[in-house]
Amino acid sequence: MTVHLAVALDGAGWHPAAWRETGPDVFSARHWAGLVTEAERGLLDFVTIEDALGLQSTLPDGPDERTDQVRGRFDAVLLAARLAPLTSRIGLVPTATTTHTEPFHVAIGIATLDHVSGGRAGWRAQISARAAEARHFGRRRFPPIDPHAPDPSAEPHVRDLFAEAADAVEVARRLWDSWEDDAEIRDVATGRFVDRDKLHYADFAGRFFSVKGPSITPRPPQGQPVVTALAHARLPYEFAAGSADVVYVTPHSDEQARAVVEEIRALSGDLKIFADLLVFLGPDAARRKARLDELDGAELASDAAIFTGTVRELADVLLEWRRAGIQGFRLRPGALPHDLEQITRGLTAELRGRGAFRHAYEAATLRGLLGLPRPASRYAEVS
Repeated sequence: MTVHLAVALDGAGWHPAAWRETGPDVFSARHWAGLVTEAERGLLDFVTIEDALGLQSTLPDGPDERTDQVRGRFDAVLLAARLAPLTSRIGLVPTATTTHTEPFHVAIGIATLDHVSGGRAGWRAQISARAAEARHFGRRRFPPIDPHAPDPSAEPHVRDLFAEAADAVEVARRLWDSWEDDAEIRDVATGRFVDRDKLHYADFAGRFFSVKGPSITPRPPQGQPVVTALAHARLPYEFAAGSADVVYVTPHSDEQARAVVEEIRALSGDLKIFADLLVFLGPDAARRKARLDELDGAELASDAAIFTGTVRELADVLLEWRRAGIQGFRLRPGALPHDLEQITRGLTAELRGRGAFRHAYEAATLRGLLGLPRPASRYAEVS
């Protein structure tokens, strides 16, 4: 019973005081190159790269005044393209919002990443519901997020944003298919570079977008790069079931994991279900976390379960959740690079010793690593 493993990379780590542990230069290519190559040495399935349209903040909506936490980040899609030539097998899954952006631009960015990585691109599709982020663009006004709302996804404008996200993913998928696999012929003798009959209009017209197509980028090596989404409640589950290949969920126990799997399986039998955990690993994990909490002035809180302990203890948890139906795990290292190295050098060896993790990469594409078939172009099937 093997498991899939991924890591979520964000700045200096997922603890807001993590940058004070090792002082990494989070705005250097060297920092990110070291993290991704370490993840590949550990044979992980993929890395995700966090991104957003606003600065990090302790407030639910809008910037705060804190200067003792990391603020700012690189564009995730551009960063992934920079890292692609440094790796050869690991998947690269940047975050790109579906709000305030045009799906045509996102689609060609992810398609380009798939080409430059040789078929290892994914996309973490994410909405942007914050009023402060809407003000960066000036085209729409959103109400402030209520921090006391029992389910923020139930807000009317948030429901619309998920509907818009579903349309954005559909547009991207049509654009990825709009070039057939053999549309580029490069026939020097006849002077024909492309077969125009194998380029197709997307012809998408919906409530939020009207996109003619075709794409300006040839069909990605994977056909369809892997679409992923983070989900905490029913509405995001429905979005993931209808639009994504992989969903990240946030149970806090094996009982919750089993209930989440049951709810999602009622929506989709094909979706790959990964659980997120924020991890501090090693014999001194509790001490390290306590010190970071003290530096930050508060105990760490997270939407995901927070695990503090040894790699052996974490392996026990992962395999228990695997029996509950979770197929993979996206681990959020508390502090980088320490907790990443504990994952790539310790946890993977522990799981491998139990027959639950790979000894070598078995595929050259991200879809292949996840056991997802390469789909035919929807347009080629009817041409």
